[in-house]
Amino acid sequence: MPIDTSVAVGAALPDRTFSWTESDVLLYHLGIGAGAREGDNTDAGALRYTLDDANLQVLPSFGVVVPTFHETNPPALDLPGCDIDLQMVLHGSQEIQVHRPIPTSGSATLKVTITDVWDKGKAAVIVQEGKAFSPDGEHLWTVRSSIFVRNEGGWGGDRGPSSKVELPERTPDAEASYTVTPQQAMLYRLCGDRNPLHADPAFAAGAGFPAPILHGLCSYGIVLREVTDAVFGGDAAKVGGFSARFAGVVFPGDTIKVSAWNEPGRVVVSAVIADGERAGTPVLADCVLTPA
Repeated sequence: MPIDTSVAVGAALPDRTFSWTESDVLLYHLGIGAGAREGDNTDAGALRYTLDDANLQVLPSFGVVVPTFHETNPPALDLPGCDIDLQMVLHGSQEIQVHRPIPTSGSATLKVTITDVWDKGKAAVIVQEGKAFSPDGEHLWTVRSSIFVRNEGGWGGDRGPSSKVELPERTPDAEASYTVTPQQAMLYRLCGDRNPLHADPAFAAGAGFPAPILHGLCSYGIVLREVTDAVFGGDAAKVGGFSARFAGVVFPGDTIKVSAWNEPGRVVVSAVIADGERAGTPVLADCVLTPA
């Protein structure tokens, strides 16, 4: 069997030690659309993402990408007990919880464990959890992600829990929209994801798309930034965590509509394509922001 759950579940991956600078933070923020609107270069709130001064802050989603930020090749999918084809793999979901605001520069070590493997019938879902620690041992943040592996299910294993988040049947407490710029994917690929699906038209066509698509984690960052601005006045320190399931495709030029509902202990979020033939189709699903 390609996935041996007795080996995979509980297996630890090699530790990854990495570092980052203010320049990396600025590039990431630009990659997820900070500063793209008219007037952002003079707006004090917007400059907290794009100006390297004492007010520079770090959006928590940066913690998801920073371990591989300086890599130019896609990481090898070398998971214990998992002999799987990379072409069959999709990024299923992503979550980050920060235990303190991420500093604008620093270094850390990420320790990753495979926590679960679920049998979805026609596919398998592999869940990983990573914990980032500072050099002095402080727990900085925790990331959890799942990958969806097509054609690898059906061994009779546990299907796993349902994480569906129901949207409230009332007017959102906050709404925002962001139009993906023509060069958005080209810029975001400098944040450590050089997959040609997001840049090469011929490669994208071979994968069945009419044009290169936006990175899922770029949409993830855009949505978190828009909600942070709309709900918390742009104060990233008020964000404790953000989780979402990748549910749709975004192309450069698409407008993402973001809606947010305040609930006890959390903010429930919707992110859909705003207009055109695909209006209303989801970008992210099961989105929840937890306050710090």
